[in-house]
Amino acid sequence: QMVWESGCVVVVMLTPLAENGVRQCYHYWPDEGSNLYHIYEVNLVSEHIWCDDFLVRSFYLKNLQTNETRTVTQFHFLSWYDQGVPSSTRSLLDFRRKVNKCYKGRSCPIIVHCSDGAGRSGTYILIDMVLNKMAKGAKEIDIAATLEHLRDQRPGMVQTKAQFEFALTAVAEEVNAILKALPQ
Repeated sequence: QMVWESGCVVVVMLTPLAENGVRQCYHYWPDEGSNLYHIYEVNLVSEHIWCDDFLVRSFYLKNLQTNETRTVTQFHFLSWYDQGVPSSTRSLLDFRRKVNKCYKGRSCPIIVHCSDGAGRSGTYILIDMVLNKMAKGAKEIDIAATLEHLRDQRPGMVQTKAQFEFALTAVAEEVNAILKALPQ
């Protein structure tokens, strides 16, 4: 319902469905065919495994009250465990690039979720916000102030020191990659 009401067409999922036998997230899509959730029919159109770390699913959503339909793309990062960080910044930055390529030119919100919506989600959103500010030509970037802004909206965003350090490293690596790509 939230996906439908917000007009969202891109979902970023940063958690496995279960970790150590504990459910982290509700399985809100069908493995094949379609499932009915209240007044919304969700059809799995495709599932593409991009690499060991993430896959991409496409859903066809239908509002059975209005007969309106829409396609939603879900980017599922598989190898980021609760309270931890991904094994490499490169895989998360590649993942973010795929998300942003799909989203480009849209004005609807991207829904980002993990198990509790704070640690992994906060870390991803922090990285994305800082890199987006840079891409728009911001002369000064204050990562701590950006995190404070996020935490004003949702307490607990970026839960651990390791997650904050991961965000700093990811931003630094992306800046480095941009600098290397510039003509000498």
